[in-house]
Amino acid sequence: MGQSYRKGRSWEDLNRKVCFSLNEELASMTAAGEKDESLQIPREYPFTMHTVGAQTMAVFSQSEADEISLEGMVVHRAECRPVVSDSYMKVKRLQIESAKPQRLAQQLDRAVTTIFKPVANHDFNLEFEKKKKSEGKMVRADRQVVLDMLFSAFEKHQYYSFKDLVDITKQPVTYLKEIMREIGTCNRKGAHKSTWELKPEYRHYQPGEEEEKSP
Repeated sequence: MGQSYRKGRSWEDLNRKVCFSLNEELASMTAAGEKDESLQIPREYPFTMHTVGAQTMAVFSQSEADEISLEGMVVHRAECRPVVSDSYMKVKRLQIESAKPQRLAQQLDRAVTTIFKPVANHDFNLEFEKKKKSEGKMVRADRQVVLDMLFSAFEKHQYYSFKDLVDITKQPVTYLKEIMREIGTCNRKGAHKSTWELKPEYRHYQPGEEEEKSP
């Protein structure tokens, strides 16, 4: 590979057939280091050259003073592949088989009752069932859909109890309260205590049109 080529030589001149040959004794050695005539790894490895295509690669060098220099650009890449033969395919097959996990099947004389005993109901299932009962079979709807239902309801009345809003939207309590805290306020005192109404910026009515009593 240390041979240099004069300027002007074509790629066809450089694309010569080169083949590396493995030592015969090494080729006949098994993984355990013993010779096996029925199992030989390939001895011939053709050396081929290809263009790098759209890739941009370069060769750099670093001096003792940590100075980095550009030595040149890579225009070709080399590949060394074994010749595909029956022997090579056998080696590959054995390699794949050796990588498979070892499985052991054992027949039991009696059923195992102390290990991996089934649990009637896991804790997380119990928690899920408890939560589902507390919220019923309510499923979160799209946020915009919930907002449309709320605005439509508040067009009819100014005040609603939270229970009424749950009945109207059919949404989980936590999810609905999160939305209402953004668009509404809860009255803590007065004639409409414990009821919800929209924040001023979301109301469709004028201050003089407010209801005097809750629905």
